[in-house]
Amino acid sequence: MFIETEATPNPATLKFLPGQDVMGQRGTADFTSAETAGRSPLAERLFGLEGVARVFLGGDFVTVTKVDETDWQALKPQVLGAIMEHYMAGRPVVLEAEGEAALEDSDPADAEIVAQIKELLDTRVRPAVAGDGGDIVFRSYRDGIVRLHLQGACSGCPSSRATLKHGVENMLRHYVPEVVAVEQVEA
Repeated sequence: MFIETEATPNPATLKFLPGQDVMGQRGTADFTSAETAGRSPLAERLFGLEGVARVFLGGDFVTVTKVDETDWQALKPQVLGAIMEHYMAGRPVVLEAEGEAALEDSDPADAEIVAQIKELLDTRVRPAVAGDGGDIVFRSYRDGIVRLHLQGACSGCPSSRATLKHGVENMLRHYVPEVVAVEQVEA
């Protein structure tokens, strides 16, 4: 098994590509601590490594964020080994699906606007964000304000605020005139 690695815009995060499905079509999963990783044997294994601060599982990649005190030169081989061992053992990546839709908030009267926003996010934003080892998740639309949650490499990335304000907000305002602002939320 050969696992590729890629840098991300977040220097504390590396993207690992095992050459096979991680989450596939089941969406994504973001684990911010060992305590939240219980439904993913792979994330639990990665959090068992000293220096791992966050694990994000995408369609065909895993991003790992390290704590500041840890050096990638020491941690990267351990992460590669853990991912390889996990796949060689044939263990599941996740045990159950997470219900993201339950976390959404919007007025039913805005259903058409929300559908337009989600379509733009799914077709224009999420593929680019996934390329950088992260994801962007719709959380709410109220009074012209879109609230989005950044996951994986995008969470805590130094350029994430600029990406949201100058990229995502401008694009959404262009295509959906009802949108007046985009805000980042933590969950």
